[in-house]
Amino acid sequence: MKNLHIHKFKRPRLLIVGCGDVGMRLLPLLTPYFRVFATTSQQERCAELRAAGAVPLVADLDRPASLRRLAGLAPWVVHLAPPPAEGVLDSRTRHLTAILPEQGRLVYVSTTGVYGDCGGATFDETRPLAPRNARALRRVDAERTLRRWARRARAALSILRVPGIYAADRLPLKRLREGTPALLDADDVYTNHIHADDLAAIIARALYRALPNRSYHAVDDSDMKMAQYFDAVADAFQLPRPPRLPRAQLQQVVTPALLSFMSESRRLLNGRIKRELGVRLRYPTVAETLRPTLGMGAQAKR
Repeated sequence: MKNLHIHKFKRPRLLIVGCGDVGMRLLPLLTPYFRVFATTSQQERCAELRAAGAVPLVADLDRPASLRRLAGLAPWVVHLAPPPAEGVLDSRTRHLTAILPEQGRLVYVSTTGVYGDCGGATFDETRPLAPRNARALRRVDAERTLRRWARRARAALSILRVPGIYAADRLPLKRLREGTPALLDADDVYTNHIHADDLAAIIARALYRALPNRSYHAVDDSDMKMAQYFDAVADAFQLPRPPRLPRAQLQQVVTPALLSFMSESRRLLNGRIKRELGVRLRYPTVAETLRPTLGMGAQAKR
């Protein structure tokens, strides 16, 4: 982040809302430049956050009263917290906007699911949103809530639409070991991916390079169907490839939640993060990332 024009000895305050795995990967990129505050709903995580260089704050987006101490705390905000598990509205983001500062800068990590099923089409950020399930509707509600806040507060909002996040410890190994089936190629869907470390780097760049009130596809260069992804992981770890079933048969043996992920097909272009944010992906494709893992397969089977 050497291009960030912030004097390292006069660090402004930055708040990370929902500092989970991606937030922990983000902290080393921010703490040299910001005094970082990070929220958690779990008291036991405070020591971990403090050790990583953040000031921990116990807060619960489901309890607005717990957010009062955050009001006006930091002009820079990274919103990583997911919506509630039910409903079509994101009450958590609505609670958060009540305490956000005027004229601040906020990066929100949303999902590519807001586009719904695109029939395998390739597209950029100008495509209209068409959420198909409650999970995606909650994300759309969050985006719209934040856009309203940004207009009202004269703030700079950047939305990162994120696909399936993977990393060495975020691979579908359990699913593969259990033999959960995948779709036949004729019925399969295109999926998008991003490595967790690349996502952290994109968030950091968005803080100081993103255009106000702009959305970005935080996706890598992979172009693969879902079963191809499972096959690539299986091959890398010397596990059996998942069996393939037609959709009519598969929907009888997988959960509705899993089936919903296997019912939306889209290929997102990522030119905007490269042109406007100057992103250079450390992990350009899933295939390239997994290639060095091939020799580790025997260990994974133990």
